[in-house]
Amino acid sequence: MVFKERPDQFLDNYYSQKIMTEILKTKAAYLNATVSSLPEEQALAFLAQEFAGKIILSTSFSWEDQVISHMVLSQKLPVKIFTLDTGRLFGETYYVWSRTVEMYEAKIDAYYPNQDLLQQFVTQKGPNSFYDSVENRKSCCYIRKVEPLQRALAGNELWITGLRAEHSPERGDLPKFEFDETNNIIKFHPLLHWTTDQLKEFINKRGIPYNTLHDKGFVSIGCAPCTRAIMPGDDFRAGRWWWEDKTSKECGLHAHS
Repeated sequence: MVFKERPDQFLDNYYSQKIMTEILKTKAAYLNATVSSLPEEQALAFLAQEFAGKIILSTSFSWEDQVISHMVLSQKLPVKIFTLDTGRLFGETYYVWSRTVEMYEAKIDAYYPNQDLLQQFVTQKGPNSFYDSVENRKSCCYIRKVEPLQRALAGNELWITGLRAEHSPERGDLPKFEFDETNNIIKFHPLLHWTTDQLKEFINKRGIPYNTLHDKGFVSIGCAPCTRAIMPGDDFRAGRWWWEDKTSKECGLHAHS
């Protein structure tokens, strides 16, 4: 093994990381026992103070993310908000992004793919090689989404997401707070048990900007080449990577969810 730092420094860092991991796991369990039953806006306000400077919300400008963003921005909570701009998003997504910034006078940090990694991948494989194999598609997702996500989450302790149980059977048993071992962070899913009708009602009553692709049968909206509308009764994930079998339909952002 080649140490970039002295062995004693390596061990100190290793054990410090292990201790922090155990602390975050304990915090996640505590939050499930004490905060998960609070109303969403109250829970977000509490967490913004509890994790001051180390709490972050990811948004893809979906129904769910727009509801949470409204809860955060209308209360002027000190929560960082970011989005992943893959370079292949729908025009409608950019429109909602722009309207949200204007309406709430919000600051939304944008994270982009590593230029060198993306350039190498597209040069070697081609711009639409994700259709050719699951391996290529997951490589594309890693470059455009997973690696930028890791940069966005670095240094934070709590990550607010728009995951809902309705999205897939695997998410039905998720707790509102969980420890994400991959990113060494606590994840909070405030809308975990909300229905689609609840989301629509909340958005319509408050005039919140939303992606109009939702009105056209798009449920889970990601990159334009990889997303399509679904038919009534279809699985929520049927519109994502529809050319693949069901076992591969994750991009790696929520590997355990």
